[in-house]
Amino acid sequence: MDWVECRMEPKTVMAVGAHPDDIEILCAGTLAKYAKQGRVVMACITNGNMGHAAIPPAELAQIREGEMRESADVIGAEVIWLGFPDEKVFDDQETRLKLVDALRVGRPDILMTHSPSDYHPDHRMTSKLVFDASFLCTVPHIETEHPFHAKVAPILYMDTLAGLEFQPEMYVDVTETFEVKREMLSKHQSQVRWLKEHDNIDILEFIEVVARFRGLQCNVRYAEGFTRLKAWPRMAPENLLP
Repeated sequence: MDWVECRMEPKTVMAVGAHPDDIEILCAGTLAKYAKQGRVVMACITNGNMGHAAIPPAELAQIREGEMRESADVIGAEVIWLGFPDEKVFDDQETRLKLVDALRVGRPDILMTHSPSDYHPDHRMTSKLVFDASFLCTVPHIETEHPFHAKVAPILYMDTLAGLEFQPEMYVDVTETFEVKREMLSKHQSQVRWLKEHDNIDILEFIEVVARFRGLQCNVRYAEGFTRLKAWPRMAPENLLP
């Protein structure tokens, strides 16, 4: 395992999460570092409309989109909102093509998404969709609204929830950006409150415990862990993390 502490040339980094707060929970500290060096795009597959028992789904979807946009504003990131219903992410033609077009809008040099082994079916399906669509978005004759992207981007897999079934290969020291990560996640108040009331989970404490644990593994205060997809033609002799 490597602790990556390096400077990178300005790049477009695109993180794709299944739900509106997933990116903040799993990699916001790293994105805050990227944002100081280049362009950051945050894409969300679902509208998160099932994430509450009391707020009606249509109302919640609007709330959660607003929360994600406020979170992205903290680091000046762009938002791509795909808006599929929560808990209903499938590998079908509509979903693939919509994600292909989103990737053509984002035009990433580096992609970040869920680990294939994460706990939630939407997370696992998002991981597969990103792998497939990030290749398909480079094929000129697959037609969508936006022109094809010329690069098959390397993929970095984010940590799993609570780090289960995930052994990082690379770490990012997010000590200096951890409070930014906390601020971004705090924008998702519908979920911060709901998780506390319904599941007795303090999600802000949760991310700190995980970041401290990953930090202990690489001798810093706070860290985020990643693995890299090993597949041709996505490998290159370069450091991808900030």
